[in-house]
Amino acid sequence: MDKNKVLTTVAILLIVLGLAMLYIGGFYAPKVMLPPIITGVGFFLIAWALNALKEKS
Repeated sequence: MDKNKVLTTVAILLIVLGLAMLYIGGFYAPKVMLPPIITGVGFFLIAWALNALKEKS
């Protein structure tokens, strides 16, 4: 696997995990829980950074 495929795969997995964390933190908690929501947003930011790295190389 070349570098771009690895970065794309990791970015997709991070987006899926971020969506799952946002869903669990926002809808299944008795009230809005901030740690899963903040972590889910963090996963999106990491995926965005990986995509930026992929385009530069």
